[in-house]
Formats: sequence, C-alpha cells, structure tokens
Amino acid sequence: MPRTYPRQQSCPIARGLEVVGDKWTLLVIRDLNRGHSKYADLLNSLAGISPSVLSDRLQHLELDGVVRTSHYSSHPPRAEYLLTDKGLALVPVLRALSEWGDEWVPRAPRAPLATTAVEA
Repeated sequence: MPRTYPRQQSCPIARGLEVVGDKWTLLVIRDLNRGHSKYADLLNSLAGISPSVLSDRLQHLELDGVVRTSHYSSHPPRAEYLLTDKGLALVPVLRALSEWGDEWVPRAPRAPLATTAVEA
C-alpha cells in the first residue's frame, strides 16, 4: 500500500493510519473481533460494503499482519479470517473510539416506522 502520509512517518499516528486509515478498515476489524470470520458473514454484517472493497481491505490487513487466513476446507476451498495478536491489539483502540463516538457524535434520528392507517 502506498504511503498516504510520506512526510509524516516520524509520527506513530500517521504510521498507524497507513494500516487502518482506509474507509471500512476499522469496521472490518470490529466485525472480525465480534466473530464474523467468514467472508460472506463479513459482507452481510458490513451493510453497504462492496465485495471488491471487502476483499481489498482483508488483503491489505493480511499483508500488514493484522489478519491471518485460515483454510478450513479444501473441497470446496473455504477460508476464515482471524485477527492476529497485532489485530487484537487494536481492540482497545476500537473501544476508545466507540466511547468517544457515544459521547461526542450523536446518532442520527431514526426514521419513523411506516404504519398502515386504517380509516374508520
């Protein structure tokens, strides 16, 4: 992956963003930590992500040592994705971001459920 912040490499935050700063990446890690280890499960749990983006994020996370692939069937070939120790070390970061989001980023109001009115 090309360096996004080439002049900031002395900064650990910039170096960390090289690994997890792409859109969807932290959500992929979140869902892997929640036990969604199969590609189809991730695709389902990450509503709105395209298959190509999910594949790209998993590939880059594997290259960066955050995720490992475990093959559990050869016929047909099946794999699951698991967090490595490096990936598990991001869990406290996700918790902190979640707490920050709860406190400082309000949820968008939910649209009211459509109801069918019965005229009397």
